[in-house]
Amino acid sequence: MDKKIKIAIIGLGYVGLPLARLFATKYSVVGFDINNNRVSELNKGIDATLEVDKDTLQKVLVDANSNSNKGLYCTTNIEDIKDCNYYIITVPTPVDENNKPDLTPLIKASETVAKGLKKGDIVVYESTVYPGATEEVCIPVLEERSGMVFNKDFFAGYSPERINPGDKEHTVEKILKVTSGSTKEIGKKVDDLYASVITAGTHLAPTIKVAEAAKVIENSQRDINIAFVNELAKIFNLLDINTQDVLEAAGTKWNFLPFKPGLVGGHCIGVDPYYLAQKAQEVGYHPEIILAGRRMNDSMGKYIATEVIKLLINRDIRVKNAKILVLGITFKENCPDVRNTKAVDVIHHLKDFGTAVSIFDPWANPTEVIHEYKLETLSEMPNEKYDAIVLAVAHNEFLKIDLNNYLNDNGVIYDVKGILTGEVQGRL
Repeated sequence: MDKKIKIAIIGLGYVGLPLARLFATKYSVVGFDINNNRVSELNKGIDATLEVDKDTLQKVLVDANSNSNKGLYCTTNIEDIKDCNYYIITVPTPVDENNKPDLTPLIKASETVAKGLKKGDIVVYESTVYPGATEEVCIPVLEERSGMVFNKDFFAGYSPERINPGDKEHTVEKILKVTSGSTKEIGKKVDDLYASVITAGTHLAPTIKVAEAAKVIENSQRDINIAFVNELAKIFNLLDINTQDVLEAAGTKWNFLPFKPGLVGGHCIGVDPYYLAQKAQEVGYHPEIILAGRRMNDSMGKYIATEVIKLLINRDIRVKNAKILVLGITFKENCPDVRNTKAVDVIHHLKDFGTAVSIFDPWANPTEVIHEYKLETLSEMPNEKYDAIVLAVAHNEFLKIDLNNYLNDNGVIYDVKGILTGEVQGRL
């Protein structure tokens, strides 16, 4: 292991901050982000993503002038990262409105790192990409902006993130980490660096492309499996069979995979398959199963909204201006992350029918929701009655509410997540 390791983490979001906090328990770490407000809050020990609690964060924070050989300093000043020798890039890799990979954040992060790149430095990418993106897209940026030669003056690695937002059990150090390097020697260095803090262990992949491919198929596999049970839910609904009962019965077999139907959003499962599909198409192969799974899962918002409207009609409730309460707008339960949430699809389609939709989510930041989706959310359960209540996200708080107290006569409850124990009129 190198002496006097100093690590720069580029991007302090759901992936970067937990990783920076972990490395800071053993090394000197500079966390860099372009969001001034985010950095200011972090240096006060406040993490708006709720991935790292205040006490844990404050234990590793140091100031800019600290001479300690470990600890975390967060900054927006590019000068503060120039004396680092490991640069770990953890920026988002979204898709655009046409579901095409948008590598802009990755390219800009590479440009930032290149400004301070020195001989012998190692740049490690954690952002999910298609196989080949690191060496075909990012490395040329580093070479051009730094004036140095890849694998001679500087080196690279890839270690795909495996963060599960909101999960306090499977934290970063408890999830086995895949690593790789641009040469055999660099692969060993990158692996040693991660192995020094990841208690679950590491797996050194033979090449960067293998590590990239491994990451992108992890979430593509989950996406396809969820698409399968979403299709089953549609079929069983037509057959008047409870999907949850079927899955429970089938789950008694030891090798049955316990996937459940639902909305598939977020920054991983709902995005990564498009990266793999794009690369496949570039080399002349049109992926059928991957894109079919995406189409199925992307259709669920409209399907759920239509099912809710059918229930209203069957109960002689006037659809126009019907009052509907949607519970939850984050992309998953017990987490404030609203990126690429598919609960928004349900809301938009309900509004298309002319209904009056209210949204309650105790986890979501109302300002962020307005910025991302131009939708207003409530931070407290409204003291009103509704024609329909749609449980879109399984926050723990919702399980404590007697939803029937908020229903008009003949009103309906639609349980997207299949977690309510009382009587409901509709569920996936």
